[in-house]
Amino acid sequence: MKQRTTRPSLGFMLVSTVMLAISTGVASIALWPSYGTASLIVLVAVTIVAGSAIGLLSAWFRWPSPVVLAVTLVVYLALGVPLAVPSLAISGVLPSLTGLRELVVATATSWKQLLTISLPVGDYQALLVPAFILILVTVVVSLTVALRSRVAEVAVLGPVVVFIVANLFGPDSAQWPFAVTMGLIVSLLLWLLWLRWYRRRESIRLLSGVSSTEDGSPVARVADGGFVGFRSLVSAGLVLAIAGTAAYGAISFVPPTADRVVLRTAMAQPFDPRDYPSPLSGFRKYLQPTTAGRTMLTVSGLPAGSRIRIATLDSYDGVVYSVGRGSVSSISGSFTRVPLMVDQSAVAGTTATVEVTIGNYTGVWLPTVGRLERVTFGGSDAPDLLGSFYFNQNSDTGAVVTGLESGDSYTLTAVIPTQPEADQLSSLEPGPATLPPVSVVPDELAAALDAYVSGLTDPGDKLVAMLDGLRRDGYVSHGVGATEPESRSGHAADRITELLTAQRMIGDQEQYAVTAALMARQLGFPARVVFGFAPTDIVPDGLTTVTGSDVSAWIEVDTTRYGWVAIDPTPPLRDIPEEQPEEPTQVARPQAPVQPQLPETDDRDTRLPPSSSQDETPLDNPVLTILVRILFGLGWATLVMAVLLSPFLTIAAAKWRRRRLRRLAPTPLERMSGGWEEFEDAVLDHGFTPGPAPTRIEVAQTVGGTQPFVLAAVADRAVFAPGEPDADQAEQLWRSVDELRYSLDLGLTRWQRIKAVISLRSLGGYSVTSLFKREG
Repeated sequence: MKQRTTRPSLGFMLVSTVMLAISTGVASIALWPSYGTASLIVLVAVTIVAGSAIGLLSAWFRWPSPVVLAVTLVVYLALGVPLAVPSLAISGVLPSLTGLRELVVATATSWKQLLTISLPVGDYQALLVPAFILILVTVVVSLTVALRSRVAEVAVLGPVVVFIVANLFGPDSAQWPFAVTMGLIVSLLLWLLWLRWYRRRESIRLLSGVSSTEDGSPVARVADGGFVGFRSLVSAGLVLAIAGTAAYGAISFVPPTADRVVLRTAMAQPFDPRDYPSPLSGFRKYLQPTTAGRTMLTVSGLPAGSRIRIATLDSYDGVVYSVGRGSVSSISGSFTRVPLMVDQSAVAGTTATVEVTIGNYTGVWLPTVGRLERVTFGGSDAPDLLGSFYFNQNSDTGAVVTGLESGDSYTLTAVIPTQPEADQLSSLEPGPATLPPVSVVPDELAAALDAYVSGLTDPGDKLVAMLDGLRRDGYVSHGVGATEPESRSGHAADRITELLTAQRMIGDQEQYAVTAALMARQLGFPARVVFGFAPTDIVPDGLTTVTGSDVSAWIEVDTTRYGWVAIDPTPPLRDIPEEQPEEPTQVARPQAPVQPQLPETDDRDTRLPPSSSQDETPLDNPVLTILVRILFGLGWATLVMAVLLSPFLTIAAAKWRRRRLRRLAPTPLERMSGGWEEFEDAVLDHGFTPGPAPTRIEVAQTVGGTQPFVLAAVADRAVFAPGEPDADQAEQLWRSVDELRYSLDLGLTRWQRIKAVISLRSLGGYSVTSLFKREG
């Protein structure tokens, strides 16, 4: 890229700096969804000032590239800790050795960390480093290009890079997309218009300084048409307004139906719950005589009636209920790190603060209550636990990758959601949640469900009837005690079939929760299984000891009014009746082989052949289906092309309107004057540059040929002759203009002709109204 041979003026440097600062500030708004903290605002403001200072000094003192790079690195180390790692800054303004080490490491590692953490991240650890690097580098490079390169327009790419990278590293749902995009386009367009105006003004100033008239006097400078000329600004604003309106209308008419694809959507998450066995499979281990009485957790501040969630399971393959599924996109299977807190402002309920100390409980799943807002780990290994903590907001399931051990402690802040009373369950309606489909449903389950809900129509009534049926027919036995009836563990399809078809319905929370969840899904309710603890002796104002015998499983159904509602389908504890002996099989004597008399039948076969389409839904007409798809595709293509071509169509329409007004002017003189102006505009649009303030003859000389000179002479005579031209003369001049405009296109390629049609040179630019002043 060629450099300027002279130092730019102070005014040019200041205006370029302001334009870059405004554009970068607008582009940086796209970083807000990723951070959502006031620290980002401070970082952006200070970094723009620091980067601008480096660019200004390098342009003023003509620093070579190695010096610019060295100064930028010094500023990066000096400001990086207080701006990007503020928690490690001394008094909030000075870098510490620990902070510098974290800054250097985060230069390479923070980019990936930003993609594997829940947004917004605030000023968590060193995750502001990517934003700091992005803005500092783009500001220094862009301002250096703007002030030291001959092609200053390339500098506008800096804010564009900030905007693109911010969106790539942002969430999968955009925030203020139209407003930020249009704001960035407007700021960049103003910057480009100003650069164009400045370059044209300087060129004309140079030409005026070296040109002189025949008597030796200097040529007067062309008057400044204001900031890029009023017509240039209005034309650009009109094109932008039409394009923006078309784009906004298209988005409003056909809004996007899916989240956008960003880097984090394609990023492999560090924690995959499918790498671990389903926690529900280990249900019975907590009830063994050696573990049932052992303390699993000690909880302080647990609200009365609360349950402790270990994991939420939403995927069933006929063998196990698991957290997510490998072959199905399950939102409960996607875990991210939580830097600050989880926004639960939309959840109606009461806030609770619970302190948990791990006893004999082990595993990666973090015991939680309600809807988690914040978790604070205690002890000497708190930073390691926080760094390995991952959370899924949809299922409210947390995991610590390194595993929990005895003595680990943490404090939870959670919202205990409002739940309906038991007599309100019949009014529930299925909610909109989407869960992975159930691939295996035992036939016996559907038969049992039909028996429970027969004669009912409302979903809520069916749900209550199903729960009542399980509680009425079922008995609870864990099968681990010497006096307990046999109860096989597991929740595969064969175990559920056994539960529903055995003479006595015997199981525990594991089987009843899975059965109730599958039945609720058959009724249309999104349902999932929750594995955890249900303490019976809760001390709200003191310590609650959770033992292995408190293990439980229940279901959650999604509803339109309450969201996820927790329901315990397990039957109450009661005596289990003795199994009744099977009735002996009656053996019937064989009947005499007397063949019954066959009835007379009609030989005509009145049955429909197997291929008959009776009682079947008629198939769609394939030709009509293909035609509809083609029309749908053409409609989308037309809409996209209309949005893309709207600026160019607007330019062509504006020129057509201008030509029509000139040709239909009230007087012949105005029509002839307008005809010459139409030719002048065509000359400009075809790339000719007559020079500053040319006469009609000079314009004709620029084009060359005889006809332009004749047209110039006719136009001069019509304007300066004492008589008034008639309508025939005006029409003849316009015919000549049409011929000349056609001749300008001769020898040009199709692309060159299109460029002339959509050229903006004749619609605005520098001093358009006085650029081709008449002589005299």
